[in-house]
Amino acid sequence: MSGHSKFANIKHKKEKNDAAKGKIFTIIGREIAVAVKEGGPDPSNNFKLATVIAKAKANNMPNDTIERGIKKAAGEGGGVNYEYVTYEGYGPNGIAIIVDALTDNKNRTASNVRSAFTKGKGNIGTQGCVSYMFDKKGQIIIDREECDMDEDELMMLVLDAGADDFSAEDEESYEVLTAPDDATLEAVRKALEDAKIPTLSAEITMIPQNYVTLTDDEAIKCIQRTLDLLDDDDDVQAVYHNWDE
Repeated sequence: MSGHSKFANIKHKKEKNDAAKGKIFTIIGREIAVAVKEGGPDPSNNFKLATVIAKAKANNMPNDTIERGIKKAAGEGGGVNYEYVTYEGYGPNGIAIIVDALTDNKNRTASNVRSAFTKGKGNIGTQGCVSYMFDKKGQIIIDREECDMDEDELMMLVLDAGADDFSAEDEESYEVLTAPDDATLEAVRKALEDAKIPTLSAEITMIPQNYVTLTDDEAIKCIQRTLDLLDDDDDVQAVYHNWDE
C-alpha cells in the first residue's frame, strides 16, 4: 500500500511478498496479461508491459515465469479477461482510501472490498469522493544503500530523463516523481537501469495531499484491519490512503 512513510511501506510490502510470493506473482501475472493484450508482447514497444516486467523483477519473479506469462497472454483467444475497477471510501475518522483492483469477477471483488471496509468500521463511497484529495504521479523509489551515484548527479540524471521532481528527504531512500503516464515513467526508469541503479519500485501511484493522524487505539485497529483484509485479497492491486502511520 502507498502512504506517508514511502520506504517503510515498500519494505512492508516486500516483507509480506516474501512470505506470500504466490500472491504477488498472481497479481503481477494478471498485470502482464492485461498489458500484453493492450499493447502487445514486445516490452520495447509497450511501456506498460516494460513497467510490469520491472515490477516483476523487483519482486524476484523468475525470468521464465515472466516469459511464460507473456506468451500465454499473447496466445490466440486464451486466458482470462481481467478488467480494472477502482473503489473509494472512508475508514475511521474520515481516513480516505482508494482501492485499485484487477478482476475477472466484479461482483466478487465488490463484495470483498465492501466487507473489508465494513469490518474496519468504514464505508464505500461514490466514485470521486476521496480521489480529489490525492495527486496522481509516477513514482520511483531508490534505496540509498544500493545507489553509488552522487546525489546531485542522480538528480540531474532523472531530471534530464523527464522526471518532475527529485527528493532526498528520506534518510533511507530517494523519491523520483514523474508525470502520471507510462511513457514518462518508463523513460526515467530506463535511464536509471542504464546507469546500473536498481529501483525498489516504479509505478503510477496516488499521493495524498494531506495526512490524517490517528491517536485512538480502536480507530488504529480498525484501519489496520481494513488494510490487512485488502492486502490479502488477490484481486486488489494497490491501496492508497492518507493515514499517517
